[in-house]
Amino acid sequence: MSKGEKSNTGVFDIDRIRQIVQLMEQHELGEVDLQQGDEKIKLCRGVAQAAVPVAAPAPVAAAPAAAPADASADTSGTITINAPMVGTFYSRPNPESETFVKVGTVVSPDTVCCIVEAMKVFNEIPAECSGKIVEVLAQDQQAVDFGKPLFRVQPLDG
Repeated sequence: MSKGEKSNTGVFDIDRIRQIVQLMEQHELGEVDLQQGDEKIKLCRGVAQAAVPVAAPAPVAAAPAAAPADASADTSGTITINAPMVGTFYSRPNPESETFVKVGTVVSPDTVCCIVEAMKVFNEIPAECSGKIVEVLAQDQQAVDFGKPLFRVQPLDG
């Protein structure tokens, strides 16, 4: 092998990269930096956000501008389930299936609420809280950004 040729057995071999991507998915890693000699590669899943919890629901301070103006529009005491990454929102596992959740569905922290597809990887998004879905804020097959509210949940009295 001449000096200018590159080996296919190094860290940048396509099969090795596929293995690393699978490990990133299994361990929910958002970013990996690799270096071999002078060559570097950075692998990212979704949007890397330093020091930001990727799926922690945050309390809602105010209703969105498009909220309906009826008695149920009161959002105080509700929690939002936010998109943990940039991708495409899917409300059902496949086009023939029922939606994962709908208004009135009671969820637990492990309940899968939707799928966000990012880079051809279908990521199941758990509720990570307990309560009743009171509003679905995203439309099926809609592009979502990191942190976009997907669902509004009324916590259960406990």
